[in-house]
Amino acid sequence: MKIAVIGAGAIGSVVAAYLSKAKQDVVLVGRADHVNAVTKNGLLIKGIRGEERFDIKALTTLDQYYDLVIFATKTQDLEEAYQHNSAFLEDRLILTTQNGVQADNILSGHYDRERMISSIVMFGATYMCPGEVIFNFEGPWIIGKPFMPNDPTVHRIAEIFAQAFSVNVSHDIMGMKWLKLFINFNNCIPALTGKSMQETFADLDMCRFSLLLLKEGLGIVQTAKIELTSLPDFPTERTLGLAAMPLEQGAAVIQKVLTGLSREPLYGSILQSILRGKTSEIDFINGEVVQLASHLRIQAPLNEKIVEMVHQVERTGKFLTFDDIKQIFLKQPIG
Repeated sequence: MKIAVIGAGAIGSVVAAYLSKAKQDVVLVGRADHVNAVTKNGLLIKGIRGEERFDIKALTTLDQYYDLVIFATKTQDLEEAYQHNSAFLEDRLILTTQNGVQADNILSGHYDRERMISSIVMFGATYMCPGEVIFNFEGPWIIGKPFMPNDPTVHRIAEIFAQAFSVNVSHDIMGMKWLKLFINFNNCIPALTGKSMQETFADLDMCRFSLLLLKEGLGIVQTAKIELTSLPDFPTERTLGLAAMPLEQGAAVIQKVLTGLSREPLYGSILQSILRGKTSEIDFINGEVVQLASHLRIQAPLNEKIVEMVHQVERTGKFLTFDDIKQIFLKQPIG
């Protein structure tokens, strides 16, 4: 199977590198600076699996039809990525990897839904510079059909991916995506500070804010009667239990987990986009529950404020101090 990975950021680079190492026929499609670096010096991956340089074919646009196209851009870049490569995307089998719950809906306007496979990436990586990525931590790659029951093609793809990653096939990928959305809720606060997850959540007040955002967001999703489905090694009950904890107890749990995720500094997906001078996926993470609250005609003041603040950082390039964030949140109503 010939595989194209569109999106040469952290996750796309890790996926292309290790599928290539597993002897798959892979091409990595990305922006010119990254493609030029990979073409000249190879793709350097450091981190949990050690340090290795991969010789991978890298292009700025698709050059032919591929059997499987993996979209590894951020959600906000999906439409542009499709249009940029549309000459060789007709009637392809595609797989999405984005955070949030909207990626499959966005691409469904271009594809027969039978050709679409969705996925959830539970491993973590950080884009450092063109041609270099850190693989921070391991985790399963979960795949499944977003709009219809799984078929033999899904299991065939799972077998291919399993040569390089831990893989699970889900019969309720969308329920899992909603749960994963809340795991990604934490990414918004490092995006305000410009610091790693470890540095940010060493401050217990940042952990308190994170828990308040989770409590509010989860309440909105429950009001909408959206079912959450457990992830491998991450049951729904863990998130529900955390949201139900008293503030100080829950904040302590968040601090322990998020400061111990990786030996290397871990920068959330939202901050990584900002550091590269790009718009972030905030509208598809915390912004998703803000939109949902609007449809339900209820309020989401904390998540609405965090979305506004992240957009401000995107526009100005100026990060906030911990004290700045604390002062802003002290003025917000807390339910």
